[in-house]
Amino acid sequence: MNVVEAVARVLKTEGVELVTCFPTNPMIEAVAKEGIRTIMFRQERGALMAADGYSRMNDRKKFGVAISQGGPGSENSMGGLAQAFADNVPILYLPGGPPLSQHSVRPNFSPARTYRTVSKQAEVIYQAGQVAAVMRRAFHALRNGRGGPVIVEIPADVGSEEAPDSALNYQPPKRLLQSPSKSDVAEAVKFLLNAKKPLIWSGAGVLFASATEELRELAELTQIPVFTTMPGKSSFDECHPLSLGAGSRATSLAARTWIKDSDVLFAVGSSMTRTNYGQPIPDGKVILHSVESIEDINKDFSVDVGLPGDAKLTLRAMIDEVKAQIGGTGRKDQNGVAAEIAKIRKQWMDEWAPLLNSDEVPIGTYRVISELDRALDKENSVVTHDAGAPRDSMVPFYAASTPHSYIGWGKTTHLGFGIPLMIGAKLAAPDKFCLNLMGDAAFGMSGLDIETSVRSGAPITTIVLNNGGMATYPGGFPTASKLYGVTRMGGDYAKIAEGMGAVGVTVNQPPEVGPALVRAQQLNREGKTVLLDIHTNLEARRPYG
Repeated sequence: MNVVEAVARVLKTEGVELVTCFPTNPMIEAVAKEGIRTIMFRQERGALMAADGYSRMNDRKKFGVAISQGGPGSENSMGGLAQAFADNVPILYLPGGPPLSQHSVRPNFSPARTYRTVSKQAEVIYQAGQVAAVMRRAFHALRNGRGGPVIVEIPADVGSEEAPDSALNYQPPKRLLQSPSKSDVAEAVKFLLNAKKPLIWSGAGVLFASATEELRELAELTQIPVFTTMPGKSSFDECHPLSLGAGSRATSLAARTWIKDSDVLFAVGSSMTRTNYGQPIPDGKVILHSVESIEDINKDFSVDVGLPGDAKLTLRAMIDEVKAQIGGTGRKDQNGVAAEIAKIRKQWMDEWAPLLNSDEVPIGTYRVISELDRALDKENSVVTHDAGAPRDSMVPFYAASTPHSYIGWGKTTHLGFGIPLMIGAKLAAPDKFCLNLMGDAAFGMSGLDIETSVRSGAPITTIVLNNGGMATYPGGFPTASKLYGVTRMGGDYAKIAEGMGAVGVTVNQPPEVGPALVRAQQLNREGKTVLLDIHTNLEARRPYG
């Protein structure tokens, strides 16, 4: 058994069921011989992004694994790694590498060395005897601490070396859960209960810890409203009376009101990273910060009480402390918090109703999102946006009701992420209806992976907002647009999808959107991949609150 085969055996021992890949690496054959399913994408970036989607759905119980060749294959993987790194998603990347004799010789490319800035951990197996130790460290990093990509590079010559028996002496490392101190929990709860207008800020860590029920219980006990970050969207039921909704740069009026006016903010499962793709937090607040990685506390904000640890354990400790301080039944809604939220929400929705229900042609983007919100069985669906206009239009208005019914992403924003992300989500949850909403520019980045969806038997639905241009920048380049049409583009995306074995549907009129979505759900159940080519307007309005 050589090194590559030994690594494949470790993956089997770890319970890995599938890997995504492109285009060649002896590891692909080695994992197939172990009975691990291999799925070939149309390019490396897509393979890593699908691994990302698979990991997001599995809450650190299973991990997406991607394989690529060295050199240009690993060079082309940057976007997928960067996205997973920005969003703290644990994926394992196994690229090939140059032979040791040429490892540091220009222009040979070492992915482990080059991608250290967009990975949680990066190692090279330099000797055959390192297999068990390197892979143990890799899976420990995937399971524990802040999430992120882990790279294990295997040089071409090392991969073919005979592995010693010790390479198979592998025991999977366990997930190690930590919780904050009792005194810090007590102090944090005291701040929350004494606040005039507190706010819970929920991130993706709540999802990864499977802590949505604990979050709901704490919110109801204390009658504190909940805002979810874009990556944390679906960690709190957005139909709940205490929900403020979610936010990217765009959000609801209720969310903006509480973020602005709150005096105490309790962030849980969130890195609280300052980002152009999230809501800003004004100065002057008491901040309570619970996150698994202690390095995130006091990173971007001065924190009054730090609560490092697993979100589920932390929330459970907070619940127990609230009951100890005010009794087991918690608070009644004596301050009318739910009623205030409902009032603001009605005002905001009334303002946006003309766009959400518009019969204009080309079809309004917000009409599409409104139809989505009505047509989908949310408990059995997984939905995502792509970068740009689809993100900021959709995040505030599509209500996520159950964990992972929506995948929000975007501390960096790679166009075209939605298609491979949804393929990965479908592979993780084959019984769910999986849909991504993207623009025509984004389709150009990953559209050929529609064929991957067809070939792999992972039927998804893609909505392309076919508006003939880049809606995020409708007025951004007036001279270049007027003289050279720089933001204009076009295509018959339904026909392209048909050419790749999917069902392509063209939608031109607002009343056609709802029936097209119903049909797409049925076709997916029948195992057919669907693309809805919806001809829409070039919408520039965003709900910033």
